[in-house]
Amino acid sequence: MNVLVDHWQALRRDALPGEYDPWLMVGTLLLASFGLVMVASASMAIAEGDGASPFYHVIRHSVFLTLGAGIALVMMAIPLKRLDDASRLLLLGAFLLLLAVLVPGVGRRINGATRWINLGFMGFQVVEAVKLVLVIYLASYMVRFTHQLRATLFGMIKPVVVTGLIVLALLAQPDFGSAVLIVAIAGGMIWLGGARMRDVVGLALCATPVMAIAALAEPYRVERLKSFLDPWKDSLGDGYQLVQALIAIGRGEWTGVGLGGSVQKLFYLPEAHTDFILAVIAEELGFAGIVLVLALSALVAGRCFAIGLRAMQAGLSFGAYCAFGVGLWLGIQSLVSIGVNLGVLPTKGLTLPLVSAGGSSILMTCAAIGLVLRVSAELHRREGEIESAALVPAAPPLPGQVAA
Repeated sequence: MNVLVDHWQALRRDALPGEYDPWLMVGTLLLASFGLVMVASASMAIAEGDGASPFYHVIRHSVFLTLGAGIALVMMAIPLKRLDDASRLLLLGAFLLLLAVLVPGVGRRINGATRWINLGFMGFQVVEAVKLVLVIYLASYMVRFTHQLRATLFGMIKPVVVTGLIVLALLAQPDFGSAVLIVAIAGGMIWLGGARMRDVVGLALCATPVMAIAALAEPYRVERLKSFLDPWKDSLGDGYQLVQALIAIGRGEWTGVGLGGSVQKLFYLPEAHTDFILAVIAEELGFAGIVLVLALSALVAGRCFAIGLRAMQAGLSFGAYCAFGVGLWLGIQSLVSIGVNLGVLPTKGLTLPLVSAGGSSILMTCAAIGLVLRVSAELHRREGEIESAALVPAAPPLPGQVAA
């Protein structure tokens, strides 16, 4: 009898170990390590040109990766239930941060945009935290209102309104690229949450002209669109950045000119270590380097979706939607960044996750990975519970009872 009691006590949730997904951890470490090498290669000349140590940017990037690893560990230790309960409070904090950016003395204006909060030792780009908070909030909403979301148009209204308010705040900064990314993440999560296809299509048809009007409302965005369509027409003006990126990619051919051998990073290609780091990768490592980035990015995003699918099958709906949201975020942002560098998409100020230099992006991407790793740990624990319960023999019927 004592043995049976002890066995059942071992089935308690806290008694079963949870293991973090090894493939996600390995993919993240490989992508971050590759990014560290490429930031070092792409930024040395830039740092020397600014009068700093040639290792300034790579040391800074290393510090943010270390801090990001710490934040990821914190996220890995937070129970999903606690994040679910705090989702609405986190959303309120995200809106306050978006408003704080516009407050004089708090927000920092760089290159004509007010997107950063001055933290003294760094400028924090608020939208990076907003992405993570939106994923958590939408995951919580879809768990709480599953029936309404799947059965009625009204179930989509609240998440659409929340997303719309965030987009308006981003356009006020202005940050059109992040606004489009937020819309894509929210739309993808709503669809994965089971919303009816006609409602999702209707939402997309309504959102497309609105975003198009917003894109054409500012003259500089119109000029960017024109330069994207024909960058060589104004190769020393609006098309300069894209032309230099295409030259770098063309020089790389199949295997590149060798690590450290890029010419375009020597003050020809702007933002060589941030938004356009893929062009430097293509020049130095060639087509093989681009394939490597695509493969590692696909591994990280793909593991997020795989974990989300298993979590949904195991009944961890909140964790599943969080994993789906992070997968959408990292996957879409990676594709947009790569598309911009290759001249397939208009220029946007989006970094390549875990590869480009950028403190805010590194910190929040690590936090997002930590969240998915937490999902994988709770998923492993839940699967252990299910497997252990299946192995326990059914109790014999009591006298007078009929066996099932």
